[in-house]
Amino acid sequence: MVNCVVKDWQGEEAGQASLELRVAKEENAAHIVHRALMRQMNNARQGTVSTKTRAEVSGGGRKPWRQKGTGRARAGSNRSPLWRGGGVIFGPKPRDFSVKMNRKERRLALRTAFQSRADDMVVVEDFAEKLPRPKTKELLQAMTRWGIEPESKVLLIVSERNENVYLSARNVSNLRLISASNLNIFDILAADQLVVTQSALAKIQEVYSDD
Repeated sequence: MVNCVVKDWQGEEAGQASLELRVAKEENAAHIVHRALMRQMNNARQGTVSTKTRAEVSGGGRKPWRQKGTGRARAGSNRSPLWRGGGVIFGPKPRDFSVKMNRKERRLALRTAFQSRADDMVVVEDFAEKLPRPKTKELLQAMTRWGIEPESKVLLIVSERNENVYLSARNVSNLRLISASNLNIFDILAADQLVVTQSALAKIQEVYSDD
């Protein structure tokens, strides 16, 4: 179990919150988290890059010169991979990079990664009502009060998307906003610090503690 201090909009301590998720054993944790991360990154690849072989590139139907008697090397096509404008040897072709992983393993890896970031996590009270209109400056000031480093990459996790919070956060280059239902292992590991609202933490505890 991990105990966290809950901060209010002004950065003052407003209570306690706990997080208890079933995580992988220490000897297996790094392996399963790495597998889940590689799966997500591979599944994000489009795999549409393509090059033309000597059979697909246009031209090259006529033999450039006769086989013998010219003193030059034999050549059957001016679209040989050795020639300028020729085909590509062993070039990339469209392919599927997707990797399969069992659902229970994926959820175990996600829980393990999330709980491993407890030291970099800041739990705050829900603050949607504090932003009656989109205001990036007020959100940045609140993050400073919460102890967030100005240059750090921050992942802000909320229970439900609020339009004013989204509009306030979208213009900050090093801040990423996601909902608790869209947690993914890449964003969790890529962020320097995590800011989690109290309701989002409760939702994560509820959704991911059933395995």
